[in-house]
Amino acid sequence: TADHMSKNDLGIWEIFLPNNADGSPPIPHGSRVKVRMDTPSGTKDSIPAWIKYSVQTPGDIPYNGIYYDPPEEEKYVFKHPQPKRPKSLRIYETHVGMSSPEPKINTYANFRDEVLPRIKRLGYNAVQIMAIQEHSYYGSFGYHVTNFFAPSSRFGSPEDLKSLIDRAHELGLLVLMDVVHSHASSNTLDGLNGFDGTDTHYFHGGSRGHHWMWDSRVFNYGNKEVIRFLLSNARWWLEEYKFDGFRFDGATSMMYTHHGLQVTFTGSYHEYFGFATDVDAVVYLMLVNDLIHALYPEAVTIGEDVSGMPTFALPVQVGGVGFDYRLHMAVADKWIELLKGSDEGWEMGNIVHTLTNRRWLEKCVTYAESHDQALVGDKTIAFWLMDKDMYDFMALNGPSTPNIDRGIALHKMIRLITMALGGEGYLNFMGNEFGHPEWIDFPRGPQVLPTGKFIPGNNNSYDKCRRRFDLGDAEFLRYHGMQQFDQAMQHLEEKYGFMTSDHQYVSRKHEEDKVIVFEKGDLVFVFNFHWSNSYFDYRVGCLKPGKYKVVLDSDAGLFGGFGRIHHTGEHFTNGCQHDNRPHSFSVYTPSRTCVVYAPMN
Repeated sequence: TADHMSKNDLGIWEIFLPNNADGSPPIPHGSRVKVRMDTPSGTKDSIPAWIKYSVQTPGDIPYNGIYYDPPEEEKYVFKHPQPKRPKSLRIYETHVGMSSPEPKINTYANFRDEVLPRIKRLGYNAVQIMAIQEHSYYGSFGYHVTNFFAPSSRFGSPEDLKSLIDRAHELGLLVLMDVVHSHASSNTLDGLNGFDGTDTHYFHGGSRGHHWMWDSRVFNYGNKEVIRFLLSNARWWLEEYKFDGFRFDGATSMMYTHHGLQVTFTGSYHEYFGFATDVDAVVYLMLVNDLIHALYPEAVTIGEDVSGMPTFALPVQVGGVGFDYRLHMAVADKWIELLKGSDEGWEMGNIVHTLTNRRWLEKCVTYAESHDQALVGDKTIAFWLMDKDMYDFMALNGPSTPNIDRGIALHKMIRLITMALGGEGYLNFMGNEFGHPEWIDFPRGPQVLPTGKFIPGNNNSYDKCRRRFDLGDAEFLRYHGMQQFDQAMQHLEEKYGFMTSDHQYVSRKHEEDKVIVFEKGDLVFVFNFHWSNSYFDYRVGCLKPGKYKVVLDSDAGLFGGFGRIHHTGEHFTNGCQHDNRPHSFSVYTPSRTCVVYAPMN
């Protein structure tokens, strides 16, 4: 009670504390701090909303705010320039805490030394990091944020995070932050909820201020101080930590009062521009994109939107919401839908339509699966395909099964066709590139829901909350071939830039043959999804005449395939038009394979 705060012109309570007589700071670095407020509901202690660091003391449940102002000699100094934005984005989605093969919470330092070189070697050019903003509940995957300006202390200090980002820049990797401005934790002890003793300080009051599915609080984007808080937050991470951009979580939830839940978007404009649209939230997204791109023109913004909001990924200057990319979520949903049935019933036209169905001139980041599909209660693509056979038949010196052979073949095909046709950027969640077995299950104890339903825990185990990179590296396991294919796929895109090539033409979607043929740039992609039919002298159309060679083959032995294609073969075009293309050449396309051809001249 010794130091009283005053309210400034913006309605913010503040205080300035001068240095002590000896020049030392009035609050020593590392001190625990709180603000005490006399509220209508009584006296309340809170962590300052703008706190830069918070920690959980052993034995405590709520977090403590830490006054973070280290001496100059302890501050990390960035050494490497930030990379320029690449034309094609190949994003490796990560979570620092679960990035170790060991059952533990990993650190920023270990991630910097062990995981970043792996990402570079695999051929990705951007790393997207989840769960950076402090969140008191580890199992929330970082999406129930309690302290918006504080990097999570579970993984190390703010200086450790800066060192990680600087190392990524040294490797030429962009670092994108999975930022949460769509909602906030409902915690009152260490979060923003009930900060001043009321229900409406940062959030809407009543039911509108509570997200019924996520059990979290919904920001009032019409409040000027809320906008200032969130805009400052975006700038803080770019300026202080030198992040290269953001993936904005839950943009659909922000833009509609129904949060995109229990509704179906058909593409009709009244669904986007009706009374269910939260105009304040859309305007906020325009503001934050405008601010980011004005201050940091090279920064990348990606919005997670499932609704298909028109102009979402167009510049604010032409009337758009301002994102550089939309996260193309429909593709992953389509693959899960297809994997629930037999691939013998897959329709080639349906697959192509889903991959290419996006708004004109709005760039997309696509993915076959992300962290969502890897969580407990869901299944990864590898698990859908191979299921329990993954436990016993992944050793190369042992027998295989039809499920394993089918699964490995389709796993590679799904990833390549998604990358090649689905958008201008590609995302993969760490470990999924090699078909990481099992699911993610954060450590948790048993709990009883308000409904009375009992949910057993997992004895607070970290066994399923890690990434077994050793499996992908083990040359005696079939996982290694899948990892090698993903690496080759990334390096092929790096060489040819096919995701962002101006030329794209799908020349064949043959339902009986189960074959898809398309051109991206100078490359010709041939996918044979048939489960048993291989085709000799199969004619494929192309734009350019000349001689073509194989530059990627999913059936190669290196990738766990059967080696049915000779890579030394040369394919000459002739004047024969085919599938509305001016030229064509003949290939051998084995069952369940994808092959990429490039001109040799």
